[in-house]
Amino acid sequence: MIQSFNNKTDKVGEDFKKNIRRESRVQVAAGIFSIYGFESLKNELKKIHKLSFIFTDPTFIEFDKNKREQKQFQIHANFRQKAVSGSEFEIHLKNQLKGKAIAKECRKWIEQKVEFKTNIGNKYIQPHISVVNNDNRYVYMGINEFSSTGFGFEKDNSILHQIIKTDDYETTRQYLRNFEDIWNDGKILKNVTEEVVGYIADLYKENPPEFIYYLTLFNIFDEFLEDISEDELANEKTGFKESVIWNRLYDFQRDAVLGIINKLERHNGCILADSVGLGKTFTALGIIKYYQERNRTVLVLCPKKLGDNWQTFLNNYEDNPLLRDRLNYDVLFHTDLP
Repeated sequence: MIQSFNNKTDKVGEDFKKNIRRESRVQVAAGIFSIYGFESLKNELKKIHKLSFIFTDPTFIEFDKNKREQKQFQIHANFRQKAVSGSEFEIHLKNQLKGKAIAKECRKWIEQKVEFKTNIGNKYIQPHISVVNNDNRYVYMGINEFSSTGFGFEKDNSILHQIIKTDDYETTRQYLRNFEDIWNDGKILKNVTEEVVGYIADLYKENPPEFIYYLTLFNIFDEFLEDISEDELANEKTGFKESVIWNRLYDFQRDAVLGIINKLERHNGCILADSVGLGKTFTALGIIKYYQERNRTVLVLCPKKLGDNWQTFLNNYEDNPLLRDRLNYDVLFHTDLP
């Protein structure tokens, strides 16, 4: 028998409730697992014998930080991981502020009955859910979320999304056998049950305010710090921090110098757009001093009317406050360029 669900008027979740029993073994291959998927069927899921879950795409695994081409895969993996606490269409469920209680109950259920594994490569695994009872078995094809949305209890943005259920013996036998073959292949899947349980435990853990502050800083700067290399950081061995110009800079100007050096090393260009009066010239001189100490040639392009200002720091003028730094750069007026 074949049955179809549109998850709008006919909800696949209601059919699950009818077919899940105390002895049921459930096999899931899906991209997303959500605690609200558990919540929507918890009375039935607590009865089952066992649930085996495969993340069809890499989730809860570490990516090689040295391979930039994997960054996009990591972004999607982070999205799938965060969906455990509620997918993008379960926002109003999250707003009910029951997540901590649901997470605690879900964790207990997982520890008793669930095992998670994830696809660790880029080979395709077809999403489906199988329910095996003592006297019958079913396969649901076309469902890629173990969530309240995937079960049809919450709306998503799909216009046409049919989920097919079959109890055909040969079809279900093939699905079950293929699932078992993949499940037992350590080259395809990795066990991530502990990682999932740990993530869910964090959803209801009480954290001190300073931890939230540090976590916020980490998420703001993590990608920047990951990408930065030693060559892109200002090399303090040059001694530029012992210079006169460095010691005349305010803290915000020093931060600007280091930030600009990093951007120049990474992107070969940078714009300093501070307001009038914040000392852009002195900041630039700090950068010039750094590259001078690294034996680089420096060219200053400026309007002709500002030429005397830049010449002051080059020559043995009485009004040169940076005389001891012996700054060395060439000055050209950009208005005179051909």
